[in-house]
Amino acid sequence: MILPIYIYGAEVLRQKAAAADLNDREGLQKLIADMKETLVSAEGCGLAAPQVGKSIRVLIVDGTGMTDVYPYLEGFRRVMINPVVLEESRKKSEYSEGCLSLPGIYCDVVRPESMTVEYYNEQFEKVTEHFDKFACRMIQHEMAHLEGDLFVDHVAPIRKKILAKKLQNIALGKVSARYATKLK
Repeated sequence: MILPIYIYGAEVLRQKAAAADLNDREGLQKLIADMKETLVSAEGCGLAAPQVGKSIRVLIVDGTGMTDVYPYLEGFRRVMINPVVLEESRKKSEYSEGCLSLPGIYCDVVRPESMTVEYYNEQFEKVTEHFDKFACRMIQHEMAHLEGDLFVDHVAPIRKKILAKKLQNIALGKVSARYATKLK
């Protein structure tokens, strides 16, 4: 089922997500299936459970639609349940990010270039994996949602001031998106 995507101003986006209950496999599998369908419908590359109104530590990323720019993302799809960063590189890189919860807003954000993450996959197997390049960026962005953190929280103060009116309009529901959105 395609779910509405919560937008900037929704309380769920600012909450620290609780650990997903690994014993609720049926519920998690349903949520993951709905999130995948929602992500495809919205034409995004990542989605965290808080963005669909569920404050639990689940995210999905799918880089397969960007192989024209990043050929190494061919076949790159991950479901992460209760992800934990084990290590991040000291070296950082800057990249322009956007977000389904902030339609029409793009900003340069500095994040670590690589990281190692431990998580449960959709088969409920524990996995430890190292990520770099744009795959790392997608996962970092979605993991930030699990902390109640949005990419606009990491832009230069002057950039945030420039965006203030757009952010205010989104928070008031004055936004146009090609997918269903929800504020409360």
